[in-house]
Amino acid sequence: MPSPADARAGGAPAAPVLAVVGDLVEDIVVWTSEPVRHGTDTAARVFRTRGGSAANVAALAAGEAGAPTRFLGCVGPDAAGDALVAALERAGVDARVQRRGTTGAVVVLIDPAGERTMFPDRGASAELAAVDPAWLDGVAWLHVPLYGFERDPARTAVLGLVAEARRRGLGLSVDASSTGLIAGLGADRVLALLRELGPQVLFANETEAAALGLADGGAPAAEAAATFVVKHGPEPTAVFERGELVLRVDVDPVEVVRDLTGAGDAFAAGFLAATLAGRGAREAVLAGHAVAARVIGVAGAGVGASVNPS
Repeated sequence: MPSPADARAGGAPAAPVLAVVGDLVEDIVVWTSEPVRHGTDTAARVFRTRGGSAANVAALAAGEAGAPTRFLGCVGPDAAGDALVAALERAGVDARVQRRGTTGAVVVLIDPAGERTMFPDRGASAELAAVDPAWLDGVAWLHVPLYGFERDPARTAVLGLVAEARRRGLGLSVDASSTGLIAGLGADRVLALLRELGPQVLFANETEAAALGLADGGAPAAEAAATFVVKHGPEPTAVFERGELVLRVDVDPVEVVRDLTGAGDAFAAGFLAATLAGRGAREAVLAGHAVAARVIGVAGAGVGASVNPS
C-alpha cells in the first residue's frame, strides 16, 4: 500500500489523492409507494440525481469523507454532461473528463423497502478512450468499479490506466459492482481478471461474493485480492486477509432505510478515505458504515447528488 502522505517540499505532508475511474451518468430515481401495477399507473416520486458507481465514490469520498479525490471518465458534449460535471465539482471533486457520444442515464426503481432495480444506459461512460497518464499525477490510490471492464473501448482504456497505476506503485481497489454484470461477463472471466489485476482491496456484497464463489474466503479469495471486504446489509461486515477471515464488524442500526442506491459506493468511499488517512481495517469499515448510513435515507447516491444547485 502506498504511504498515506508524501511530503511537499518545504511544507506539510500532502494528503493522499484518491482517483476513481468509471461512470458518470444521470440517475432517474423512481420511489414507488405501492406495488408496481403492470400496464397502468403506479404512484411514485421521481428524482434526478448524479449517478454512476465511480462518480458516487468520488463525490462521497470528497464531500462526506473529506478526502482529496479525482474523477476520471467520459460524458457527452451536452447539457446533461455539463450538469453532472458541475455537480461533481460542487462536491469538491477534481473532475477530469473526455467528451464524446451522449451522456448516459440509469432508471432506478426503488420499492417501498428501499431495494433497487436498475435499467442502465451507460452512454458515453462506456466510450472512455485511452486516458492521459498525467491524470494520475499526484494520485496515491486508484479505485475501479467492475463496470469499467464491461466492454470496449472503456475496458481497454481502464486496463491501460490500471497498468500505469501499477507502474507508479499506486494502491488499487476494485468493486464487484453487480450480480447482473458478473453473470454477463462470466464469473470465471471476472476471477481471471482479478488475478491479473491483483488489487489490494476487493469490495463485494454477499450476493456478489456468492456469484464469484468467494463468500467463504479461502484460496480463491486470496487469489482475487489481498483484502476482501464482504458487506452483508445490516449484518456484520466481513474482512478477509489473504483468504482468511480476520474481522467481523457490526453495523449500527439505521432508523430510516428508503433508498439503497449508492450504499455500496458510499461504503467504498468511507473505507478508502480512512485507509488513505492511515487507519486500520476496523476503523476503515466503520467509516464505510458511517458514510453508507447517511446515503440510504435519501434519494439516489446521497446528500449533494442533485444535478441542480440547491
